[in-house]
Amino acid sequence: MRTSSILIVGGLAAAVVATTLVFAQPKSAPQQPAPSVQPPTGTSDVQVQRGKYLVALGDCVACHTQQGGARFAGGRAVQTPFGTIYSANITPDKDTGIGDWTADQFYRALHEGIDDEGHHLYPAFPYNYYTGITREDSDAMLAYMKSIPAVRHDFERNQLPFPFNQRWLLTFWNALFLDKGPYQANPSKSPQWNRGAYLVQTLGHCEACHTAKNFLGAPKHDQAFRGGTFGTWYAPDITGNRRSGIGGWTDDALREFLRQGTNVHSAASGEMGEVVAFSTSQMNDDDLQAVITYLRGLPASPEPEVKQPDQAVMKQGEAIFQDTCSACHRMDGQGVPRFFPPLQQDANLQQSDPTSVLHFILAGTRKVPTDRAATPLAMPAYDWKLGDQQIAAVATFVRNSWGNRASPVTAEQVDKLRKQLPRPQGTPAQADTSAAGGNPLAHPGPETLGRAGTDSRDNGTPNAGRAATNTALIPATHASDAASAAGGGNPATGGGTSGAGSTSGGGSTAGGGSTSGGGTSGSGTSGTSGGAGAGGGGAKQQQGGHPAGVPSPGPG
Repeated sequence: MRTSSILIVGGLAAAVVATTLVFAQPKSAPQQPAPSVQPPTGTSDVQVQRGKYLVALGDCVACHTQQGGARFAGGRAVQTPFGTIYSANITPDKDTGIGDWTADQFYRALHEGIDDEGHHLYPAFPYNYYTGITREDSDAMLAYMKSIPAVRHDFERNQLPFPFNQRWLLTFWNALFLDKGPYQANPSKSPQWNRGAYLVQTLGHCEACHTAKNFLGAPKHDQAFRGGTFGTWYAPDITGNRRSGIGGWTDDALREFLRQGTNVHSAASGEMGEVVAFSTSQMNDDDLQAVITYLRGLPASPEPEVKQPDQAVMKQGEAIFQDTCSACHRMDGQGVPRFFPPLQQDANLQQSDPTSVLHFILAGTRKVPTDRAATPLAMPAYDWKLGDQQIAAVATFVRNSWGNRASPVTAEQVDKLRKQLPRPQGTPAQADTSAAGGNPLAHPGPETLGRAGTDSRDNGTPNAGRAATNTALIPATHASDAASAAGGGNPATGGGTSGAGSTSGGGSTAGGGSTSGGGTSGSGTSGTSGGAGAGGGGAKQQQGGHPAGVPSPGPG
Protein backbone atom coordinates (compact mmCIF):
# COMPACT_ATOMS: atom_id res chain seq x y z
CA MET A 1 0.00 0.00 0.00
CA ARG A 2 2.82 2.40 0.86
CA THR A 3 4.52 1.87 -2.51
CA SER A 4 1.35 2.30 -4.56
CA SER A 5 0.42 5.41 -2.62
CA ILE A 6 3.80 6.96 -3.25
CA LEU A 7 3.49 6.26 -6.97
CA ILE A 8 0.07 7.88 -7.07
CA VAL A 9 1.33 10.93 -5.24
CA GLY A 10 4.39 11.14 -7.45
CA GLY A 11 2.31 11.04 -10.60
CA LEU A 12 0.18 13.86 -9.31
CA ALA A 13 3.19 15.89 -8.23
CA ALA A 14 4.85 15.51 -11.61
CA ALA A 15 1.70 16.75 -13.29
CA VAL A 16 1.20 19.86 -11.22
CA VAL A 17 4.67 21.05 -10.18
CA ALA A 18 4.70 24.76 -10.93
CA THR A 19 4.07 27.70 -8.66
CA THR A 20 0.34 27.85 -7.99
CA LEU A 21 -1.12 27.74 -4.46
CA VAL A 22 -4.16 25.49 -4.56
CA PHE A 23 -6.98 25.13 -2.07
CA ALA A 24 -10.44 23.62 -2.44
CA GLN A 25 -12.78 26.44 -3.40
CA PRO A 26 -16.57 26.81 -3.53
CA LYS A 27 -18.45 27.22 -6.81
CA SER A 28 -17.79 30.21 -9.05
CA ALA A 29 -19.16 33.69 -8.44
CA PRO A 30 -18.18 37.18 -9.59
CA GLN A 31 -15.23 38.95 -8.03
CA GLN A 32 -16.53 41.65 -5.71
CA PRO A 33 -13.97 44.05 -4.20
CA ALA A 34 -14.57 44.74 -0.53
CA PRO A 35 -13.35 47.71 1.51
CA SER A 36 -9.61 47.86 2.10
CA VAL A 37 -8.40 45.96 5.13
CA GLN A 38 -6.07 47.76 7.53
CA PRO A 39 -2.95 45.97 8.71
CA PRO A 40 -3.67 43.88 11.79
CA THR A 41 -2.79 45.15 15.21
CA GLY A 42 0.89 44.81 15.97
CA THR A 43 2.12 45.40 12.44
CA SER A 44 3.90 48.50 11.24
CA ASP A 45 4.07 50.25 7.90
CA VAL A 46 7.72 49.23 7.70
CA GLN A 47 6.75 45.57 8.06
CA VAL A 48 3.98 45.92 5.47
CA GLN A 49 6.31 47.54 2.94
CA ARG A 50 8.91 44.85 3.56
CA GLY A 51 6.23 42.23 3.02
CA LYS A 52 5.19 43.87 -0.24
CA TYR A 53 8.76 43.60 -1.49
CA LEU A 54 9.08 39.96 -0.42
CA VAL A 55 5.78 39.04 -2.09
CA ALA A 56 7.13 40.57 -5.30
CA LEU A 57 10.32 38.51 -5.01
CA GLY A 58 8.16 35.41 -4.59
CA ASP A 59 6.30 36.27 -7.84
CA CYS A 60 3.01 35.56 -6.08
CA VAL A 61 0.88 37.84 -8.25
CA ALA A 62 1.61 35.90 -11.44
CA CYS A 63 0.01 32.68 -10.24
CA HIS A 64 -2.63 34.21 -8.02
CA THR A 65 -4.13 36.56 -10.59
CA GLN A 66 -6.63 35.38 -13.17
CA GLN A 67 -6.70 36.92 -16.62
CA GLY A 68 -8.75 40.08 -16.29
CA GLY A 69 -9.19 39.52 -12.56
CA ALA A 70 -8.27 41.35 -9.39
CA ARG A 71 -4.71 41.05 -8.15
CA PHE A 72 -4.13 38.08 -5.83
CA ALA A 73 -7.79 36.97 -6.09
CA GLY A 74 -6.81 33.61 -7.58
CA GLY A 75 -8.68 31.54 -10.12
CA ARG A 76 -5.90 31.08 -12.64
CA ALA A 77 -6.40 27.68 -14.23
CA VAL A 78 -3.56 25.26 -14.82
CA GLN A 79 -4.26 22.39 -17.19
CA THR A 80 -2.51 19.13 -16.30
CA PRO A 81 -2.72 15.58 -17.65
CA PHE A 82 -4.71 14.75 -14.51
CA GLY A 83 -7.21 17.60 -14.67
CA THR A 84 -7.46 21.30 -13.92
CA ILE A 85 -6.31 23.07 -10.78
CA TYR A 86 -6.92 26.69 -9.79
CA SER A 87 -4.83 29.13 -7.81
CA ALA A 88 -6.21 30.34 -4.50
CA ASN A 89 -7.60 33.68 -3.46
CA ILE A 90 -4.95 35.11 -1.13
CA THR A 91 -6.59 38.47 -0.51
CA PRO A 92 -7.81 39.11 3.07
CA ASP A 93 -11.43 38.20 2.30
CA LYS A 94 -12.62 36.21 5.30
CA ASP A 95 -14.89 33.84 3.37
CA THR A 96 -12.94 33.03 0.22
CA GLY A 97 -9.43 34.29 0.99
CA ILE A 98 -6.96 34.23 3.87
CA GLY A 99 -8.55 36.96 6.00
CA ASP A 100 -8.91 34.65 9.01
CA TRP A 101 -5.47 33.11 8.77
CA THR A 102 -3.11 33.56 11.68
CA ALA A 103 0.62 34.16 11.34
CA ASP A 104 1.23 30.60 12.57
CA GLN A 105 -1.10 29.14 9.95
CA PHE A 106 0.52 31.15 7.16
CA TYR A 107 3.98 30.08 8.28
CA ARG A 108 2.87 26.44 8.40
CA ALA A 109 1.55 26.68 4.84
CA LEU A 110 4.89 27.99 3.63
CA HIS A 111 6.96 25.52 5.62
CA GLU A 112 4.92 22.32 5.63
CA GLY A 113 2.35 22.67 2.85
CA ILE A 114 -0.59 22.53 5.29
CA ASP A 115 -3.53 24.95 5.07
CA ASP A 116 -5.50 26.60 7.88
CA GLU A 117 -7.82 23.59 8.19
CA GLY A 118 -5.02 21.03 8.28
CA HIS A 119 -5.33 19.90 4.66
CA HIS A 120 -2.31 19.15 2.49
CA LEU A 121 -1.48 21.60 -0.27
CA TYR A 122 -0.39 20.18 -3.61
CA PRO A 123 3.32 20.54 -4.48
CA ALA A 124 2.09 22.91 -7.21
CA PHE A 125 2.51 25.43 -4.41
CA PRO A 126 6.32 25.35 -3.99
CA TYR A 127 6.35 24.86 -0.23
CA ASN A 128 9.32 22.52 -0.61
CA TYR A 129 11.26 25.72 -1.48
CA TYR A 130 9.32 28.20 0.67
CA THR A 131 10.13 26.09 3.70
CA GLY A 132 13.44 27.98 3.80
CA ILE A 133 11.73 31.36 4.36
CA THR A 134 12.45 32.86 7.78
CA ARG A 135 9.68 33.50 10.29
CA GLU A 136 10.37 37.23 10.12
CA ASP A 137 9.88 37.27 6.36
CA SER A 138 6.79 35.07 6.57
CA ASP A 139 5.16 37.44 9.07
CA ALA A 140 6.00 40.45 6.89
CA MET A 141 4.47 38.79 3.83
CA LEU A 142 1.25 38.08 5.70
CA ALA A 143 1.15 41.64 7.04
CA TYR A 144 1.23 42.93 3.47
CA MET A 145 -1.34 40.43 2.19
CA LYS A 146 -3.73 41.51 4.95
CA SER A 147 -3.25 45.18 4.03
CA ILE A 148 -4.47 44.88 0.43
CA PRO A 149 -8.15 45.14 -0.60
CA ALA A 150 -10.18 42.04 0.15
CA VAL A 151 -11.86 40.47 -2.88
CA ARG A 152 -14.62 37.91 -2.65
CA HIS A 153 -13.88 35.39 -5.36
CA ASP A 154 -15.40 31.94 -5.48
CA PHE A 155 -14.67 29.64 -8.40
CA GLU A 156 -14.94 26.03 -9.48
CA ARG A 157 -13.24 23.40 -7.39
CA ASN A 158 -10.15 21.69 -8.74
CA GLN A 159 -11.12 19.23 -11.42
CA LEU A 160 -8.94 16.30 -10.43
CA PRO A 161 -10.35 12.77 -10.68
CA PHE A 162 -9.79 10.02 -8.14
CA PRO A 163 -7.22 9.22 -6.83
CA PHE A 164 -5.48 12.51 -7.63
CA ASN A 165 -7.99 14.43 -5.53
CA GLN A 166 -6.88 12.61 -2.38
CA ARG A 167 -4.68 15.15 -0.63
CA TRP A 168 -3.75 12.84 2.24
CA LEU A 169 -1.52 10.88 -0.14
CA LEU A 170 0.85 13.83 -0.09
CA THR A 171 1.96 12.67 3.35
CA PHE A 172 4.20 10.14 1.61
CA TRP A 173 5.56 12.65 -0.91
CA ASN A 174 6.49 15.02 1.91
CA ALA A 175 8.19 12.22 3.83
CA LEU A 176 10.42 11.56 0.84
CA PHE A 177 11.14 15.03 -0.50
CA LEU A 178 10.28 17.80 1.97
CA ASP A 179 13.31 19.00 3.92
CA LYS A 180 11.66 21.36 6.39
CA GLY A 181 13.39 24.29 8.02
CA PRO A 182 14.60 27.86 7.38
CA TYR A 183 17.59 28.46 5.15
CA GLN A 184 20.89 27.84 6.91
CA ALA A 185 23.72 30.13 5.86
CA ASN A 186 26.91 28.56 4.53
CA PRO A 187 29.68 29.91 6.79
CA SER A 188 32.31 29.33 4.10
CA LYS A 189 30.55 31.74 1.73
CA SER A 190 30.21 35.52 1.78
CA PRO A 191 27.11 37.29 3.13
CA GLN A 192 26.31 38.38 -0.43
CA TRP A 193 26.45 34.79 -1.71
CA ASN A 194 24.25 33.59 1.15
CA ARG A 195 21.70 36.32 0.45
CA GLY A 196 21.65 35.26 -3.19
CA ALA A 197 21.23 31.62 -2.22
CA TYR A 198 18.30 32.53 0.03
CA LEU A 199 16.58 34.45 -2.76
CA VAL A 200 17.20 31.88 -5.49
CA GLN A 201 16.54 28.75 -3.43
CA THR A 202 13.55 29.93 -1.38
CA LEU A 203 11.58 33.02 -2.40
CA GLY A 204 12.53 32.79 -6.07
CA HIS A 205 12.10 28.99 -6.11
CA CYS A 206 14.12 29.03 -9.36
CA GLU A 207 14.97 25.35 -9.12
CA ALA A 208 11.28 24.45 -9.39
CA CYS A 209 11.49 25.11 -13.12
CA HIS A 210 15.17 25.13 -13.99
CA THR A 211 15.84 21.63 -12.62
CA ALA A 212 14.77 18.26 -14.01
CA LYS A 213 12.32 16.16 -11.98
CA ASN A 214 12.42 12.50 -11.07
CA PHE A 215 9.52 10.15 -11.79
CA LEU A 216 7.86 11.21 -8.54
CA GLY A 217 7.94 14.86 -9.51
CA ALA A 218 10.67 15.92 -7.08
CA PRO A 219 13.72 17.89 -8.23
CA LYS A 220 16.91 16.05 -9.11
CA HIS A 221 19.21 18.09 -6.93
CA ASP A 222 22.31 16.57 -8.50
CA GLN A 223 21.21 18.27 -11.73
CA ALA A 224 20.24 21.56 -10.13
CA PHE A 225 19.71 24.51 -12.49
CA ARG A 226 20.69 22.54 -15.61
CA GLY A 227 17.26 22.99 -17.16
CA GLY A 228 13.91 21.29 -16.79
CA THR A 229 10.67 20.60 -18.64
CA PHE A 230 7.38 21.95 -17.35
CA GLY A 231 4.17 21.92 -19.34
CA THR A 232 4.82 23.14 -22.87
CA TRP A 233 8.05 24.95 -21.97
CA TYR A 234 11.64 24.09 -21.17
CA ALA A 235 13.30 26.27 -18.55
CA PRO A 236 16.90 26.63 -19.75
CA ASP A 237 20.20 25.79 -18.13
CA ILE A 238 21.31 28.70 -15.93
CA THR A 239 24.65 27.27 -14.79
CA GLY A 240 28.05 28.52 -15.89
CA ASN A 241 27.99 26.44 -19.08
CA ARG A 242 29.14 28.82 -21.84
CA ARG A 243 27.12 27.10 -24.56
CA SER A 244 23.76 26.28 -23.01
CA GLY A 245 23.98 28.30 -19.78
CA ILE A 246 24.88 31.85 -18.79
CA GLY A 247 28.64 31.34 -18.65
CA GLY A 248 29.13 33.60 -21.65
CA TRP A 249 27.14 36.49 -20.17
CA THR A 250 28.79 39.33 -18.29
CA ASP A 251 27.40 40.47 -14.96
CA ASP A 252 26.03 43.57 -16.67
CA ALA A 253 24.24 41.46 -19.29
CA LEU A 254 22.70 39.25 -16.62
CA ARG A 255 21.67 42.30 -14.60
CA GLU A 256 20.06 43.87 -17.67
CA PHE A 257 18.14 40.69 -18.45
CA LEU A 258 16.78 40.31 -14.92
CA ARG A 259 16.05 44.03 -14.66
CA GLN A 260 14.30 44.67 -17.97
CA GLY A 261 13.86 41.32 -19.69
CA THR A 262 16.27 41.86 -22.56
CA ASN A 263 19.97 42.18 -23.31
CA VAL A 264 22.36 41.70 -26.21
CA HIS A 265 21.97 37.92 -25.92
CA SER A 266 18.30 37.23 -25.37
CA ALA A 267 14.80 38.41 -24.54
CA ALA A 268 12.51 37.11 -21.82
CA SER A 269 9.12 35.92 -22.97
CA GLY A 270 6.64 33.24 -22.07
CA GLU A 271 6.81 32.21 -18.45
CA MET A 272 10.19 33.83 -17.82
CA GLY A 273 8.68 37.08 -19.00
CA GLU A 274 6.30 36.98 -16.05
CA VAL A 275 9.15 36.28 -13.66
CA VAL A 276 11.01 39.35 -14.90
CA ALA A 277 7.96 41.62 -15.01
CA PHE A 278 6.59 40.75 -11.59
CA SER A 279 9.68 39.70 -9.65
CA THR A 280 13.27 40.24 -10.73
CA SER A 281 12.60 43.70 -12.20
CA GLN A 282 11.38 44.76 -8.75
CA MET A 283 14.59 43.73 -6.93
CA ASN A 284 16.75 46.36 -5.31
CA ASP A 285 20.34 46.68 -6.49
CA ASP A 286 21.85 44.79 -3.57
CA ASP A 287 19.56 41.79 -3.93
CA LEU A 288 20.02 41.68 -7.69
CA GLN A 289 23.78 41.61 -7.25
CA ALA A 290 23.42 38.88 -4.62
CA VAL A 291 21.44 36.75 -7.08
CA ILE A 292 24.11 37.27 -9.74
CA THR A 293 26.85 36.33 -7.26
CA TYR A 294 25.05 33.11 -6.35
CA LEU A 295 24.37 32.13 -9.96
CA ARG A 296 28.00 32.77 -10.84
CA GLY A 297 28.99 30.17 -8.26
CA LEU A 298 26.95 27.36 -9.85
CA PRO A 299 29.16 24.70 -11.46
CA ALA A 300 28.83 24.48 -15.23
CA SER A 301 26.74 21.62 -16.56
CA PRO A 302 28.62 18.97 -18.56
CA GLU A 303 28.70 19.17 -22.36
CA PRO A 304 26.40 16.51 -23.85
CA GLU A 305 27.26 14.36 -26.84
CA VAL A 306 25.36 15.72 -29.84
CA LYS A 307 24.44 13.83 -33.01
CA GLN A 308 25.29 15.65 -36.22
CA PRO A 309 22.19 16.79 -38.15
CA ASP A 310 21.40 15.50 -41.63
CA GLN A 311 22.71 17.97 -44.22
CA ALA A 312 19.60 17.64 -46.37
CA VAL A 313 17.51 18.70 -43.39
CA MET A 314 19.88 21.59 -42.73
CA LYS A 315 19.42 22.81 -46.33
CA GLN A 316 15.66 22.58 -45.99
CA GLY A 317 15.80 24.48 -42.72
CA GLU A 318 18.04 27.15 -44.26
CA ALA A 319 15.56 27.80 -47.07
CA ILE A 320 12.70 28.13 -44.60
CA PHE A 321 14.77 30.42 -42.41
CA GLN A 322 15.60 32.65 -45.38
CA ASP A 323 11.95 33.05 -46.30
CA THR A 324 10.39 33.30 -42.86
CA CYS A 325 12.90 34.38 -40.24
CA SER A 326 15.84 36.23 -41.74
CA ALA A 327 14.29 39.70 -42.01
CA CYS A 328 14.40 40.01 -38.22
CA HIS A 329 17.05 37.53 -37.14
CA ARG A 330 19.24 38.10 -40.26
CA MET A 331 21.00 35.44 -42.28
CA ASP A 332 24.12 35.76 -40.15
CA GLY A 333 22.06 35.07 -37.02
CA GLN A 334 23.02 38.39 -35.47
CA GLY A 335 19.48 39.76 -35.20
CA VAL A 336 19.03 43.27 -33.87
CA PRO A 337 20.23 43.28 -30.24
CA ARG A 338 17.53 44.26 -27.74
CA PHE A 339 14.91 44.16 -30.50
CA PHE A 340 15.17 40.90 -32.46
CA PRO A 341 17.29 38.48 -30.41
CA PRO A 342 20.45 37.15 -32.01
CA LEU A 343 20.47 33.42 -32.70
CA GLN A 344 24.24 33.05 -33.03
CA GLN A 345 25.57 31.15 -30.01
CA ASP A 346 22.20 31.55 -28.34
CA ALA A 347 21.95 29.46 -25.18
CA ASN A 348 18.21 28.89 -25.39
CA LEU A 349 18.55 27.36 -28.85
CA GLN A 350 21.21 24.94 -27.62
CA GLN A 351 19.30 23.33 -24.77
CA SER A 352 19.17 19.54 -24.69
CA ASP A 353 15.39 19.80 -25.02
CA PRO A 354 14.00 21.89 -27.93
CA THR A 355 10.53 22.36 -26.44
CA SER A 356 10.72 26.12 -25.90
CA VAL A 357 12.15 26.74 -29.37
CA LEU A 358 9.30 24.76 -30.91
CA HIS A 359 6.82 26.62 -28.69
CA PHE A 360 8.10 29.93 -30.05
CA ILE A 361 7.76 28.80 -33.66
CA LEU A 362 4.36 27.17 -33.28
CA ALA A 363 2.61 29.66 -31.01
CA GLY A 364 4.69 32.80 -31.33
CA THR A 365 5.67 34.81 -28.31
CA ARG A 366 5.55 38.29 -26.90
CA LYS A 367 8.02 39.95 -24.60
CA VAL A 368 6.43 41.02 -21.35
CA PRO A 369 6.80 44.77 -20.77
CA THR A 370 8.69 46.08 -17.76
CA ASP A 371 9.07 49.56 -16.34
CA ARG A 372 12.44 49.91 -18.07
CA ALA A 373 11.47 48.26 -21.36
CA ALA A 374 7.82 49.03 -21.93
CA THR A 375 7.51 48.01 -25.60
CA PRO A 376 6.21 44.40 -25.85
CA LEU A 377 8.02 43.17 -28.97
CA ALA A 378 6.43 40.10 -30.51
CA MET A 379 6.99 37.17 -32.83
CA PRO A 380 4.02 35.71 -34.75
CA ALA A 381 2.90 32.10 -34.67
CA TYR A 382 3.70 29.81 -37.59
CA ASP A 383 1.61 26.77 -36.70
CA TRP A 384 -0.87 27.74 -39.43
CA LYS A 385 1.83 27.97 -42.08
CA LEU A 386 4.53 25.37 -41.48
CA GLY A 387 4.15 21.60 -41.22
CA ASP A 388 5.81 19.40 -38.62
CA GLN A 389 8.76 18.45 -40.83
CA GLN A 390 9.28 22.07 -41.88
CA ILE A 391 9.37 23.29 -38.27
CA ALA A 392 11.67 20.42 -37.32
CA ALA A 393 13.99 21.38 -40.17
CA VAL A 394 14.18 25.09 -39.38
CA ALA A 395 14.59 24.34 -35.66
CA THR A 396 17.42 21.93 -36.45
CA PHE A 397 19.00 24.57 -38.68
CA VAL A 398 19.03 27.35 -36.09
CA ARG A 399 20.22 24.94 -33.38
CA ASN A 400 23.24 23.98 -35.51
CA SER A 401 24.25 27.16 -37.36
CA TRP A 402 26.52 30.13 -36.53
CA GLY A 403 28.52 28.09 -34.04
CA ASN A 404 25.48 26.56 -32.33
CA ARG A 405 25.44 22.83 -31.57
CA ALA A 406 22.42 20.85 -30.37
CA SER A 407 20.56 17.65 -31.14
CA PRO A 408 18.40 17.51 -34.29
CA VAL A 409 14.65 18.03 -33.93
CA THR A 410 12.17 15.48 -35.27
CA ALA A 411 8.74 15.95 -36.80
CA GLU A 412 7.36 13.71 -34.05
CA GLN A 413 8.53 16.18 -31.40
CA VAL A 414 6.79 19.01 -33.23
CA ASP A 415 3.58 17.01 -33.65
CA LYS A 416 3.48 16.16 -29.94
CA LEU A 417 3.84 19.78 -28.87
CA ARG A 418 1.45 21.08 -31.53
CA LYS A 419 -1.30 18.89 -30.10
CA GLN A 420 -0.69 20.25 -26.60
CA LEU A 421 -0.81 23.93 -27.53
CA PRO A 422 -4.04 25.88 -27.92
CA ARG A 423 -4.46 27.68 -31.21
CA PRO A 424 -3.07 31.19 -30.73
CA GLN A 425 -5.76 33.83 -30.91
CA GLY A 426 -5.72 35.94 -34.04
CA THR A 427 -3.71 33.57 -36.23
CA PRO A 428 -5.11 33.02 -39.72
CA ALA A 429 -6.50 29.67 -40.72
CA GLN A 430 -4.70 27.56 -43.30
CA ALA A 431 -5.39 29.29 -46.59
CA ASP A 432 -7.32 27.70 -49.45
CA THR A 433 -5.14 28.18 -52.51
CA SER A 434 -7.23 26.03 -54.81
CA ALA A 435 -8.46 27.17 -58.20
CA ALA A 436 -11.83 27.85 -56.58
CA GLY A 437 -10.27 30.96 -55.15
CA GLY A 438 -8.10 31.22 -52.08
CA ASN A 439 -5.84 33.93 -50.78
CA PRO A 440 -2.73 33.83 -53.01
CA LEU A 441 -0.84 36.02 -50.57
CA ALA A 442 -1.09 33.44 -47.79
CA HIS A 443 0.68 30.81 -49.88
CA PRO A 444 2.23 32.73 -52.79
CA GLY A 445 3.29 30.86 -55.88
CA PRO A 446 6.58 31.21 -57.78
CA GLU A 447 5.19 34.03 -59.87
CA THR A 448 4.51 36.02 -56.71
CA LEU A 449 7.75 35.11 -54.98
CA GLY A 450 9.70 36.19 -58.03
CA ARG A 451 8.55 39.79 -57.64
CA ALA A 452 10.50 42.31 -55.59
CA GLY A 453 9.18 42.84 -52.10
CA THR A 454 7.81 39.36 -51.49
CA ASP A 455 10.84 37.69 -49.93
CA SER A 456 11.21 38.59 -46.27
CA ARG A 457 14.99 38.87 -46.30
CA ASP A 458 15.26 41.05 -49.43
CA ASN A 459 12.68 43.72 -48.55
CA GLY A 460 12.06 44.87 -52.09
CA THR A 461 15.40 44.30 -53.78
CA PRO A 462 15.47 43.00 -57.36
CA ASN A 463 16.68 39.61 -56.11
CA ALA A 464 13.60 39.03 -53.97
CA GLY A 465 12.36 35.48 -54.08
CA ARG A 466 15.50 34.04 -55.65
CA ALA A 467 16.35 31.51 -52.93
CA ALA A 468 12.72 30.89 -52.08
CA THR A 469 12.04 29.50 -55.54
CA ASN A 470 15.29 27.57 -55.83
CA THR A 471 14.05 23.98 -55.76
CA ALA A 472 17.63 22.73 -55.91
CA LEU A 473 17.94 23.59 -52.21
CA ILE A 474 15.58 20.76 -51.29
CA PRO A 475 16.46 17.17 -52.17
CA ALA A 476 13.72 15.01 -53.61
CA THR A 477 13.71 12.92 -50.45
CA HIS A 478 12.41 15.93 -48.52
CA ALA A 479 9.74 16.97 -50.99
CA SER A 480 6.84 15.73 -48.87
CA ASP A 481 6.42 19.17 -47.34
CA ALA A 482 6.77 21.04 -50.61
CA ALA A 483 3.68 22.58 -52.09
CA SER A 484 3.05 22.17 -55.80
CA ALA A 485 3.24 25.13 -58.13
CA ALA A 486 -0.42 24.65 -58.98
CA GLY A 487 -1.27 24.95 -55.32
CA GLY A 488 0.65 28.19 -55.05
CA GLY A 489 3.23 27.04 -52.50
CA ASN A 490 6.93 27.60 -52.32
CA PRO A 491 8.64 24.36 -53.49
CA ALA A 492 11.52 25.02 -51.13
CA THR A 493 9.62 25.68 -47.95
CA GLY A 494 6.18 24.30 -48.59
CA GLY A 495 4.37 27.52 -48.04
CA GLY A 496 6.10 30.74 -49.00
CA THR A 497 6.47 33.73 -46.78
CA SER A 498 4.13 34.63 -43.94
CA GLY A 499 1.94 37.09 -45.69
CA ALA A 500 3.09 38.91 -48.81
CA GLY A 501 6.45 40.44 -48.15
CA SER A 502 6.22 39.69 -44.48
CA THR A 503 8.86 39.48 -41.80
CA SER A 504 9.26 36.88 -39.10
CA GLY A 505 7.87 39.10 -36.42
CA GLY A 506 8.53 42.68 -37.27
CA GLY A 507 10.21 45.20 -39.49
CA SER A 508 8.83 46.56 -42.75
CA THR A 509 8.93 45.58 -46.38
CA ALA A 510 9.31 47.91 -49.31
CA GLY A 511 5.84 47.53 -50.74
CA GLY A 512 5.50 43.98 -49.58
CA GLY A 513 2.58 43.83 -47.17
CA SER A 514 2.16 43.02 -43.52
CA THR A 515 3.29 40.19 -41.28
CA SER A 516 1.46 37.09 -40.16
CA GLY A 517 -0.33 36.51 -43.42
CA GLY A 518 -3.08 38.96 -42.77
CA GLY A 519 -1.95 42.34 -44.00
CA THR A 520 -2.68 44.43 -47.04
CA SER A 521 -0.42 44.18 -50.07
CA GLY A 522 1.63 47.29 -50.48
CA SER A 523 1.20 48.53 -46.95
CA GLY A 524 4.91 48.23 -46.28
CA THR A 525 4.43 47.87 -42.55
CA SER A 526 4.62 44.97 -40.20
CA GLY A 527 1.76 43.71 -38.14
CA THR A 528 3.79 43.04 -35.04
CA SER A 529 6.24 44.98 -32.98
CA GLY A 530 9.23 42.73 -33.34
CA GLY A 531 10.65 39.29 -32.73
CA ALA A 532 11.13 37.96 -29.27
CA GLY A 533 13.28 34.88 -29.31
CA ALA A 534 15.38 33.14 -26.73
CA GLY A 535 15.06 33.22 -23.01
CA GLY A 536 11.51 32.03 -22.76
CA GLY A 537 11.75 29.43 -20.01
CA GLY A 538 10.42 30.44 -16.63
CA ALA A 539 8.33 29.76 -13.67
CA LYS A 540 4.69 29.24 -14.55
CA GLN A 541 2.83 26.38 -16.14
CA GLN A 542 0.72 28.41 -18.50
CA GLN A 543 1.18 28.78 -22.25
CA GLY A 544 2.11 32.25 -23.33
CA GLY A 545 3.51 35.17 -21.43
CA HIS A 546 2.01 38.02 -19.46
CA PRO A 547 -1.67 37.11 -18.96
CA ALA A 548 -3.98 39.52 -20.70
CA GLY A 549 -5.66 41.80 -18.26
CA VAL A 550 -3.16 41.27 -15.45
CA PRO A 551 -2.02 44.68 -14.22
CA SER A 552 1.58 45.57 -14.86
CA PRO A 553 3.90 45.57 -11.86
CA GLY A 554 3.53 48.58 -9.67
CA PRO A 555 2.40 49.86 -6.32
CA GLY A 556 -0.07 47.72 -4.43
